[in-house]
Amino acid sequence: MNQKKTIKFPSNRYQILAVILVILAGGLLLLPKYDKQEGIRSKQLLSHAISPERYISTDQLSHILISQDPSFILVDVRDESSYNSYALPNAINIPLPKLLDEDSLTYLNQDQFDVVFYSNDTFLADQAWMLCDRLGFKNLHVLKGGLNIWYTTIINPTKPNETMPEADFKLYATRKAASMYYGVAYPDQNLGAELPTVPTTPKKVITVEKKKKRKAEGGC
Repeated sequence: MNQKKTIKFPSNRYQILAVILVILAGGLLLLPKYDKQEGIRSKQLLSHAISPERYISTDQLSHILISQDPSFILVDVRDESSYNSYALPNAINIPLPKLLDEDSLTYLNQDQFDVVFYSNDTFLADQAWMLCDRLGFKNLHVLKGGLNIWYTTIINPTKPNETMPEADFKLYATRKAASMYYGVAYPDQNLGAELPTVPTTPKKVITVEKKKKRKAEGGC
């Protein structure tokens, strides 16, 4: 009757393996300590991301434009073709891929103006907000609903029916007047009424002064 043969590994093989593990463990101890990247902590970043406070409504933005509030910068983060097809008054175009270019940071990394990002919806604008918020930039906002909601609420507002409350009619009247400001004509429009002109010249941006690098101390 044949007996099963057992294969015996040389005992020194286990010794070699043990030595290798010891060397690897020692190497890990000699590695430099990992420095965490400074910036917004993950919990803080998450709380910022889910917070609705960054959004500004189309009615709020319309009021800002009509009153020609100089403290706001509108940033269209769509591609150049979309921007040339239609853009909000006085907006500048910084496509999302170019958001962190040095020329773009002139508009974004400053504390003299509030920055409002917008796109067709909020997808690209939210990404722009997240990137700049992660870098610690201040006074950042996103147009809620983007140009899609801008069109349905400001450019082409829906007239309320007779069963709706008076507040809806007042809001419609405000939005209708705003749409006339942006060039929409109505059959019952008073042609003699004077409306403020839409600003077309981009405002001057005051940039943040770059911090000078500190000279290394010591040495000869």
